[in-house]
Amino acid sequence: MALAPKFAGQKLVASAQPKTLHTLELYLDYVCPFSAKIFNTVYSSVFPIVKSKYPDKVQFIFRQQIQPWHPSSTLTHEAGVAVLQTSPDKFWDFSKVLFEKQNDYFDVNVVNEPRNKTYSRLAQLASEVGIDEKKIYRLLEVPDKPAKDGSLNVGNAVTNDLKLLVKAARLTGVHVTPTVLFNGVVENGISSSFSTSDWEQWLEKNIV
Repeated sequence: MALAPKFAGQKLVASAQPKTLHTLELYLDYVCPFSAKIFNTVYSSVFPIVKSKYPDKVQFIFRQQIQPWHPSSTLTHEAGVAVLQTSPDKFWDFSKVLFEKQNDYFDVNVVNEPRNKTYSRLAQLASEVGIDEKKIYRLLEVPDKPAKDGSLNVGNAVTNDLKLLVKAARLTGVHVTPTVLFNGVVENGISSSFSTSDWEQWLEKNIV
């Protein structure tokens, strides 16, 4: 969980000059239109402002929030985990293109599609930002044969990491997206309707 800079004294670290940044955690779902809206504003407009005015004061964390009432939510977030495992420096770029194409993974567009076919499309999407498509697909593919011990719920190569992300979200009590936490506390003052100007005003008030 994030730590507010004013509580930095609670840390015990070996670094001679430890830095405690303000932290904005964005709980987002790849198949949520409102998540796409806040992501696009933050990534395209707000982050450049932060780089210019607050480079040593605030950081953003993308928290992957699966919403199970959208079945493809799990599949898209698995793709995000696969990117983290292979090309973590391209996670935000991949997220950008996935949000741009999120309609392709809405219920109506995946209901008749085999799971591995959806994974194949997600792997191809990753290739658009320079990530190895085959590596992503290998991590996502679910075999159609039992494991050596006869088990049938075999998952894939990202299942264990995905469980950790789900556990972390449950521990915070986050339920729907988008939800924003500021220094570990839910910030209800920020919404997907925030404009760049709204964000600028909020940053000026809260990043000290």
